[in-house]
Parts: sequence; structure tokens; C-alpha cells
Amino acid sequence: MAIFQNASYFISAHHLSDLPPPTGIEIAFAGRSNAGKSSAINTLANHNRLAFVSKQPGRTQLINFFSLGENRFLVDLPGYGYAKVPHAIKDHWQKTLATYLSERVCLFGLVLVMDIRHPLTPLDQQMLEWFSLNKKPIHILLTKADKLSREASHKILRSVQKEIDEKWGASLGIECTVQLFSSLKKQGVDDAETIIGKWLNTSINHVPNFVA
Repeated sequence: MAIFQNASYFISAHHLSDLPPPTGIEIAFAGRSNAGKSSAINTLANHNRLAFVSKQPGRTQLINFFSLGENRFLVDLPGYGYAKVPHAIKDHWQKTLATYLSERVCLFGLVLVMDIRHPLTPLDQQMLEWFSLNKKPIHILLTKADKLSREASHKILRSVQKEIDEKWGASLGIECTVQLFSSLKKQGVDDAETIIGKWLNTSINHVPNFVA
């Protein structure tokens, strides 16, 4: 989908006060460190170095905005669950992410990235709790699906979708979808593009132009 391949770096923010004015449409990507979030963004954008990929969990600690044109943005949130980061930094990002996810008026949807081998960790569930308060759509990428057999990956897919529906999706009236994804094999790229592209097209018609 051309819209993602036109993505370009826009700005980074460390504090909520550094965020750009909420005058556009934002789709956020979140996930545990090393879940493959940055790789997923790079794969969707067909750009190997658009989002920073680190071998050290927790190194990327900024909210990074990538412009898609027409005042639309992909937002790469800091990875969470990093063990070696000082408590003060963890506390800062917990508060920052909670506020951004629950209060950012121009945030239209959340793409939550999970390693298929370790889905729905307590921190993943915390992210879902924060974001589901807004009743906005959620799409889950079960990354690194190439690490498992087809049978095993589809079994986990069904299990995750069932739990999501029971806790955050159908039970709360929230659009919440789940898919298999592999950056290495380019698996699930078309499905992800379709979902996110639909959000962006819907947002243009239904979300007002907010002024800071």
C-alpha cells in the first residue's frame, strides 16, 4: 500500500509536552522490547531503517512520529518490559504511555505487537486496559510467526483472539482484531495494511481537526 511506503521521519518526543499539536490523525504502535515492533513498522513501510531496531531492549525511549502525508502519522511508542532500565525511567514511561494512550484526542487506533511465543504478557494486558478506555479500535500483530509451525501458530492465534474478545473486544464493544505476522517472511503484510489503511480512511471522515 503506497501510503506506508511514503512514510518519513517527522519528530521525536521525550515528554508529553514535546508532542506535536493534536491536529492530525495518529495510529500508534506499541509492544514489549524485542517483540518486533520496529521491524514491523519497517516492513510495512518497505524501509529497512525507518524505525530504529535495537539489539538492546529499552534503548529506544522516545515517542517517534512518522508522517504518512495529509496530516496522518504512525507513532512508534517506546518498547516496554526492559529489565535493565532504571526505575525512574520505567516510571516516567509508564505514566507517559498511560496518558498518551488514554487522553490523546487524535489517536485513532492502536497496533499492539506481541511475540507469538509470548503473547498477552501482563504488560501487554496493561496496555490494552489503558487504551480500551477510549473504545477505539485495536489490531494485534503476533510477530515472528515464522518461528512456529503453521498448526502451532494458528492455535495461538485462535487462543489470543478468544481472550481478546472476552476481555477487551466484543465484551466492551471494541473493534479488536488479531493476525499472524512475520517481518522476515513478509507474512501478514497485506492484512495489516488493509486494517490500518481502513482506519486512516475512516479517520479522515469521522475525526475532527483538533487544535492544541
